[in-house]
Amino acid sequence: MKFREKLKKMVQNRRAFRELSSLDDRTLEDLGVSRSNILAAVEGRR
Repeated sequence: MKFREKLKKMVQNRRAFRELSSLDDRTLEDLGVSRSNILAAVEGRR
């Protein structure tokens, strides 16, 4: 993967992490994600 692609993916992941982190626990539960699993979900490990 080229540097630009890696950087773009990192920025996207950071944005997704921030957005999910800003949601309340009820909304996360509706999405099937627990607060402790946000990073894994963003990185596709879930």
